Amino acid sequence: MATGQASSNPVPAMRTYPPVEHAVVVVGPQYLAQYPVELAVSTKLLTLGENDFKVADINGTVIFQVKSKLLSLHDRRFLKDATGNTLVNLRQKIMTMHRRWEAFRGESNEEKDLLFTAKKSKLFQFKTDLDVFLANNKGEVPDFKIKGGYAESSCSILLGNSNTMLAQMHRKHSLKSSILGTDNFGVTVYPNIDYAFIIALVVILDEINADRSEGRLNATFILLLLEKFSSLIKLVLLHCMSCCYFLMYKCMLCMK
Repeated sequence: MATGQASSNPVPAMRTYPPVEHAVVVVGPQYLAQYPVELAVSTKLLTLGENDFKVADINGTVIFQVKSKLLSLHDRRFLKDATGNTLVNLRQKIMTMHRRWEAFRGESNEEKDLLFTAKKSKLFQFKTDLDVFLANNKGEVPDFKIKGGYAESSCSILLGNSNTMLAQMHRKHSLKSSILGTDNFGVTVYPNIDYAFIIALVVILDEINADRSEGRLNATFILLLLEKFSSLIKLVLLHCMSCCYFLMYKCMLCMK
């Protein structure tokens, strides 16, 4: 579980950005900074069952890490602080058309610990746009929006349906990263914005983009279908076997 204290404060960014009118706190106030924060996110490209992230400031000091568990009933990501305490766990809901993700405090999956949900704004998109709803928002207007760029190389995180910028992400492509199987991008978080919350959103966006660009099938979805329709599959197989035996019997009669 989270300790309630930020293990270290990130170094201020070189550039300045205007602060929002009201501070945005989702994970915790200890992840607010009065100055803009530049974070570097590095991750290994998807491997079977594991996909880890590291998040560092501009001096290379690790601020967060993300551990993943795939091939389970739910794809889950665990956002941890530098000392390994779980701050948020992200869980992909199965059987949803809009690729909905849920974020819970610590390692809980109880409704009372729900922080926010995120889903694709539209079912079919040329670029990935997400709507983000805080746990107490039961309406249809999102609290935050993620506007993806073309070629999945950048995105902006906005306050609701406004143009108020909260953070920006830019993917960094290089020959070295392609050879080593790594992925790197920079995240700029504006002042008075919960940067742990922003990293959680970036992880969700990256996972949805990976599914779309690589065309990978969700293994949990397949497992659930097999479990859900196992009885039906057995009946179909039994019917096919019965038909085969009947045809074999008819053939034997004809041979006589």
